[in-house]
Amino acid sequence: MCWLLKWLLVVCVWWTGQVECGKNYATALSKSILFLNTQRSGKLPINNPIPWRGDSGLNDCVVGGWYDAGDHVKFGQPMASAATILLWSLYRFKDAYSSTATLDSMYDMIKWPLDYFLNAWNASAQQFVAQIGDGNTDHAYWGRPEDMTMVRPCIYINTTFKGSDVLGETVAALAAGSITFQAKGAIFYSEQLYSAAKSLYAFAMDNRGLYNGSRGFYDSTSESDEMCNGAMWLYRATNDSTYLDYARTLADFNVPWSYDWDNKQASCLLLLYEETHEDKYQQALVNYFDSWLAGGTMDYTPCGLAWRFKWGSLREMANTAFLALLAAESGIQTNRLRQWAVQQINYILGDNTFNGGCFSFQIGVGNKYPLQPHHRAASCPDKPAPCGWDNFNSPLPNPHVLQGALVGGPLVDDSYEDKRDNYVLNEVSTDYNAGYQGALSGLLHLENLNSLPIVASKCPCLD
Repeated sequence: MCWLLKWLLVVCVWWTGQVECGKNYATALSKSILFLNTQRSGKLPINNPIPWRGDSGLNDCVVGGWYDAGDHVKFGQPMASAATILLWSLYRFKDAYSSTATLDSMYDMIKWPLDYFLNAWNASAQQFVAQIGDGNTDHAYWGRPEDMTMVRPCIYINTTFKGSDVLGETVAALAAGSITFQAKGAIFYSEQLYSAAKSLYAFAMDNRGLYNGSRGFYDSTSESDEMCNGAMWLYRATNDSTYLDYARTLADFNVPWSYDWDNKQASCLLLLYEETHEDKYQQALVNYFDSWLAGGTMDYTPCGLAWRFKWGSLREMANTAFLALLAAESGIQTNRLRQWAVQQINYILGDNTFNGGCFSFQIGVGNKYPLQPHHRAASCPDKPAPCGWDNFNSPLPNPHVLQGALVGGPLVDDSYEDKRDNYVLNEVSTDYNAGYQGALSGLLHLENLNSLPIVASKCPCLD
């Protein structure tokens, strides 16, 4: 039966008038890592896999980290969120990276934001760098990150300016990173991450409050969810039940609106369930997934995409697909959630009707994908050619293929516009890719177990 299942996943098989086609999740995963490496700021390593990216942001108050999206601001909240999700995928679905020969590149990629977080935290001064760059000033520039000359202010969290939302999620990333690199055998580095996570969480506990330095770009709505994430990953790293007990007090049992850089309510519940297996957390998670799956309150496009809203519609779905695969591993509605996750991720990889169908919303995967993502560096030709607003306004494809990036995605009617100036539908972001890559790792894990569900699609790709 194993060989038959593998065969069914590779070829297209007619079934009740629809076609099931296997998707190349391994290529999608590998290219997602490439995109995240494209977002690197700082002094790039010798093994930099993106030839059209060079050193940048070398005068920042903290060098390194990721540029957020198509712009060049380093926002702490979405960076920490993306790093935590990616580390969670490595924690739970490590075999996906091993089986696709991407484990080393994953370690290399995820170390970049972790190093940045370590350098952003000054324990003796009780100060954390939460953001580098001003969104409004930054967005007045179109060009390469290597060429930018605008003032890039450093925005701090300290005893005066609060930000336990940013701090809590950064702690989650540091603690998850400590677990990851301890398992790898990098003991000294793991201990650095562990120490920083503990001291930063203590600082966050003494300085509760929302971060307000993003000026409308990433304004968080609460901080208890991020503080719960931080406590739960610290519990996993330390086995200190004090963190688990505190996380319990932060759980919110109302149905979350979504799971993204702002709202970690669902991940808090899932982490608590993974560690306690208590029914109250399971039921809260079932209620969340019921709201997303067919028959709930979620809108669905004609081709079957669970559509939350227009900003990063694929990000919202992919994050929940990742959570669904994690929950399924813990025995929560296993078959139902796995089938739904496969259907949703397959929509991204071609089970849709845009541009004649078989359109991949992940760049560089398949034969048809976005050519004009809203991304400055990719829109610029090789030096010494200049780059500016003429390149932004060009009707031509970007000179560089932004391999692996997931664009924001379609509207609720499945319509989409591949135009550089459409930053709603055609933006890219580390935050967009994180949950998507996590979901890919979950699907590859199922492939490794010969347990990937065969699902029907409303708009199957026939290629």
